[in-house]
Amino acid sequence: MYLLPVPQEIKKNDKLFTLHYNDAIVIDENCELAVNHYAKIVKDIVFQYTGFSLPIIRGEAFRSGILLKQNASLGEEEYILTIDSGSVTMEGGSKAAVLYGIQTLRQIISQNGAVLPGLVIRDYPDIKNRGFYHDATRGRIPTLSYLKSLADKLSYYKLNQLQLYIEHSFLFKDFSEVWRDDTPLTAEEIMELDDYCAKLNIELVPSLSSFGHLYKLLSTKTYAHLCELPDSDKMPFGLIARMGHHTIDTTNEESFALITGMIAEFMPLFRSKHFNLCADETFDLGKGRSRRRAEEIGTQRLYVDFLEKLSKFVISKGRIPMFWGDIISRFPEAIRELPKESICLNWGYAPEQREEDTQVLAKVGATQYLCPGVGGWNQFINLIESSYRNITRMCSYAHKYNAIGVLNTDWGDFGHINHPEFSTTGLIYGATFSWNKKEIPFEEINKQISTLAYTDRTEHFVSIVAEMATKNVMDWRNVIEYMELHTGGSAGEDDIKKSFLKLDLSKAQEANKILAEKSQELYQVIASMDTGKRCLVKPYLVAAEGMSLWNSIGATIDQRVYHRENPAAEDPRKLAVDLEYWFYEFKEVWRSVSKESELFHLQNVINWYADYLREI
Repeated sequence: MYLLPVPQEIKKNDKLFTLHYNDAIVIDENCELAVNHYAKIVKDIVFQYTGFSLPIIRGEAFRSGILLKQNASLGEEEYILTIDSGSVTMEGGSKAAVLYGIQTLRQIISQNGAVLPGLVIRDYPDIKNRGFYHDATRGRIPTLSYLKSLADKLSYYKLNQLQLYIEHSFLFKDFSEVWRDDTPLTAEEIMELDDYCAKLNIELVPSLSSFGHLYKLLSTKTYAHLCELPDSDKMPFGLIARMGHHTIDTTNEESFALITGMIAEFMPLFRSKHFNLCADETFDLGKGRSRRRAEEIGTQRLYVDFLEKLSKFVISKGRIPMFWGDIISRFPEAIRELPKESICLNWGYAPEQREEDTQVLAKVGATQYLCPGVGGWNQFINLIESSYRNITRMCSYAHKYNAIGVLNTDWGDFGHINHPEFSTTGLIYGATFSWNKKEIPFEEINKQISTLAYTDRTEHFVSIVAEMATKNVMDWRNVIEYMELHTGGSAGEDDIKKSFLKLDLSKAQEANKILAEKSQELYQVIASMDTGKRCLVKPYLVAAEGMSLWNSIGATIDQRVYHRENPAAEDPRKLAVDLEYWFYEFKEVWRSVSKESELFHLQNVINWYADYLREI
């Protein structure tokens, strides 16, 4: 039997408890009313795996079954789950702890049905704040129903914070020029999600770009004058350019008024005590309109002063400011100049992420979260092994340097080609290793996730897709770079050729062979999965087909345009047709979890390549 996160203490015994069809779910009268909702979660899982619809009662237990209790003598997030021959008793130090115990019980019932093994579990988290960060800006805006399902997933694995990355993808009043071609999240949707998360003891933390990464806002006619780079409204859109620009001009007094106005409009939608200002990757700072001021006082001073002003504004509204730590890490002593309440979100996504960055921030007294990543951006299938190495390493630093939280990130660079559901495995890694510092070997935890998340009785699901993920020969970033070098107007043929020839496309044929083999293995796994989980397979098959197609497209360009013999090359006209049919299926998968959002940007990429293939 597998449990994730792994409980701190498990004592097993030889007893068995049989959950009878006429048992009950009993809520102790001292429980908060919120536990009534949690009892319904228990009721649903019991029905799903036994077929029994148990009644929920409140007060003194008068028959056997499942008893839910709050016990003030336990820690705030501590629970004790006892299964003996007579009953199941779940005691928690708070309503949140009761829910944690229920999620453990759900995993036990899902693997054992009506006859449960005797045990006593005592459990609590090693790190208090355990979150997930979901990109809702760089191409995909999720549907509300998907966001609720994401909150359910976070709760199941005992995560207690969720953040959505917002730049322009909220329907700000008076910003029609910003969101007119998009399907933004509305205030009503945010508030409904906030309520939904609160019922699951998840803090929905507002996150809003406030410094760098204001590409769409500062590309408008109305606000271009506040951009660090002049004529930002005249620059053509580019998926690559969006990643690097635009930064607000901190020397213009209107800038602070604009950003604080956005914060003031966004903040009241959330009950969270935190506000993430982002303030990361201010690449243009001091290079345009603020250059003269930067020459006088330095870009470091420009950065710290503006972040300090924003942080004080957030504090004045009764919230705790958060910010990404990539810039402050260059001059960590400056952390002492920021309000003491500030929380530094220390991110790093390398499989062998350096310890020194965390050590230095801890040394200067930074209050920090450690922020690893699930490895999905620019990928058709998340780089699972890479993310495992990154997440385990960053979580170990969090434990070692007494970080107050872990925030596991899921980005969507260059139009967000990566399917959000593919981040489930990385999400579980983060939940597991932030809750319990004990590490689980890569192959072992993948078996456990295959069982718990995908109900795959062969326990091979995650290992199959982990191998598929490594067979990108021409990945999504390569796809975008090659197209935008052609369409951007500034690159000559020699520049385009030089960039493309850096790719090693000699392995395309072997990669496609393995993708076909692994796809067949996924087809075979379907029979070993619960019917309710089988719908999770198709998106992987679509992604694998896409990987194979782009590998072949790269090989075909390699051979037909740059005259390097490549056995994976195909008839380009046939590839164009295959690409168009594949994208039809991709759009169906997209729309299952996302609004229309910026799908049109991806359609433009497909159209360009299909036309290009018909011409070469």
